[in-house]
Amino acid sequence: MNKQISLIGMPMDLGQLRRGVDMGPSAMRYAGITEQLKALNYTIYDQGDIPVERPDTYETAVDEKLKHLEQITAANEKLARLVDKEVEEGRFPLVLGGDHSIAIGTLAGVSKHYENLGVIWYDAHGDLNTDKTSPSGNIHGMPLAASLGLGAEQLTHVLDYAPKVKPENLVIVGARDLDPGEKSLIREKGIKVYTMHEIDRMGMSQVMSETIAYLKERTDGVHLSLDLDGLDPSEAPGVGTPVIGGLSYRESHLAMEMLAEADILTSAEFVEVNPILDEKNKTAKVAVGLVGSLFGEKLK
Repeated sequence: MNKQISLIGMPMDLGQLRRGVDMGPSAMRYAGITEQLKALNYTIYDQGDIPVERPDTYETAVDEKLKHLEQITAANEKLARLVDKEVEEGRFPLVLGGDHSIAIGTLAGVSKHYENLGVIWYDAHGDLNTDKTSPSGNIHGMPLAASLGLGAEQLTHVLDYAPKVKPENLVIVGARDLDPGEKSLIREKGIKVYTMHEIDRMGMSQVMSETIAYLKERTDGVHLSLDLDGLDPSEAPGVGTPVIGGLSYRESHLAMEMLAEADILTSAEFVEVNPILDEKNKTAKVAVGLVGSLFGEKLK
């Protein structure tokens, strides 16, 4: 793993309706993410937080099918440029969210540097909606579709190119709440998905072994996008869209440990930590613990 980490906060809360997720980066910093990584002998370049312009009121949006499109696009352009710069500097971008719409910017900044960027989408949701299929118009349900080049041009063409990811280079892990349009897109594009059904039947060890082998043979870099709602709400209560029946704390640590051993990751983001909905910063602490496992912390 690259020993130089660029820590980037993205206090975005416009991609969904529940306020508070903009405090996610602060919550993870407060939970000790910098100290955790320094203890593992990484050099940390903390870039602070990307400024996010907020609308006059959260209750209204110009386009109900693409809520807060202008502000989300502008913030993701800023994030993409910074991520691009940090990759150029030879650093591992670790982005802290913020709602999952920030993945549009992260992937735009990273994918420029790879011919075949692989993506592990660790999430209860597919985030494969567009303005045509989204039941809510919330853009945090669209970043993966946008990165595949599908949906509104403002989202698909951040940094003026598309697509960022090819469907055959994508693996979704932990899905258990997919909208009809997302299911159709998964079938149409042949996207590899491990739902909770597969994880229950196969076990996390087999799922991650297959995921790592699948991406190793076809990609030249791998990005991890981890939504804390991938975990069961009993483990990570501080998320905006909790879905029961999720991944356990131990399963998630095993997944991170296996990724650390495989040494295939070139960038990562941890998103949807909402301290307003949390219990004594529990979810941020879980996120920081998972980051530790991802970057090589061992029990012995």
